[in-house]
Amino acid sequence: MVKYLLIITYMYFLNTIIENILSIVFPIKCISCGDTGAYLCLKCLSNVPRAERESAEWIFSLYDYRDPIMKKSLWFLKYKGKKMLANVFAEIIYEKILEELSELSVMENFNNAILIPIPLSQKRYRERGFNQAELICRELIKINSLRDNLNIKLEINILIKPRDTEHQARIKDRNTRLKNLSGSFAIKNSEQNGSLVKNRNIILIDDITTTGATLSEARKVLRRSGARKIIAFTVAH
Repeated sequence: MVKYLLIITYMYFLNTIIENILSIVFPIKCISCGDTGAYLCLKCLSNVPRAERESAEWIFSLYDYRDPIMKKSLWFLKYKGKKMLANVFAEIIYEKILEELSELSVMENFNNAILIPIPLSQKRYRERGFNQAELICRELIKINSLRDNLNIKLEINILIKPRDTEHQARIKDRNTRLKNLSGSFAIKNSEQNGSLVKNRNIILIDDITTTGATLSEARKVLRRSGARKIIAFTVAH
């Protein structure tokens, strides 16, 4: 397992280096307007409507996934490997986290939080080569290391997805979505990692939420291990 993780980490950094070189040879262009400099420029991002659909009070989503620009951007991140988009999304999520924690840290003692990405199954990870939620988390940590505004720690080996499930986007019925995800998440090495979660505040990160079933299932598993308070942030809803 350790050897497997080292190989994955090596491939991640190698791909990042290759992508940086290619960005010099082939300048990055905004997928919306075509201007060079970013896969999604700030001007186009500012035109994307904010998420207004209802979700659970502990889930904070930024943008409306129905918007063509947002849908295309997330598709490019997940399926075209445009990993630099993770930084664009992380910048916006970071500001939202600061906004929400300014109140939660005082009112509910939400401090010293663990940042956890929603995991992929091993099968899905092998197919894609990366976890987009993890990429966003890593960018969040980079941003925080420069600004030092939050006391957060990234943990990518606590919450796992031991079994593969049908894509939630392909399932329309909410009850079927819930059944599809039931038992799909777990705490890795529960005796050891369970103690890391107990009485801790958790921030879950994912790219998209529709009904909130994925985040709710992950939250349920973390609560069983004694997590104190859990909130979640997603790019779109």
